[in-house]
Amino acid sequence: ILFSYCIVSPTENNNKKGKLNMNKKFNAKQLTLLGLMTALLLLMSFTPLGYLNIGPLAITFNVIPVAVSALALGPVGGLIAGSVFGLTSFLQAIGVGGVSMLGSTLFSINPFFSILLCFVPRMLDGFLLGYIFRSAACFVTGFAAAFLNTLFFMSALILLFGQTEYMQGLINGQNILLFVCAFVGVNAVFEMLSSTVITGAVGSVLLKAGFIQTPAKKAD
Repeated sequence: ILFSYCIVSPTENNNKKGKLNMNKKFNAKQLTLLGLMTALLLLMSFTPLGYLNIGPLAITFNVIPVAVSALALGPVGGLIAGSVFGLTSFLQAIGVGGVSMLGSTLFSINPFFSILLCFVPRMLDGFLLGYIFRSAACFVTGFAAAFLNTLFFMSALILLFGQTEYMQGLINGQNILLFVCAFVGVNAVFEMLSSTVITGAVGSVLLKAGFIQTPAKKAD
């Protein structure tokens, strides 16, 4: 994907006279990267590449394209990629391109709340990542991508479905905090680790290639 991105990205003129054109080309490159990340999200969502299903939960790598989009296009890019992530989660909840056990069960309980659960945490995650990168490194942004996705998703899950018979059966009288820790468990840790390493590595390559700006340069 990065190779393809480099091919479609035109060579920029560094002289001052061509500064305006350079900025336009850079915007085109950002949009190209966003398109590639969107395609990657769709590919990962509907193939075994994006999810590792374990019981009712799925370890997802889809937060990584969202994080990379936020690095390249800021809050707007993260929001768009997060929306695509949410769309794929919704489609799986209704059995399109695969089935999420948790998603399909929650959709049968309350379709509207299920839609909110699929979209809002992922969109909010991507949007905030664009701001986080303004004051943090790529690796930190990668960690935040998985951490916030888990935090927002579990918070929305408890808020929207916590009082349902299905969720009460899963909670089984436990303390909410203990339930959340047990529910996500190793999944969340693995997601955070993979997102930190991969997003950090990809972001570092893009930074060195000049495809995205460092937080310091953005501030200037």
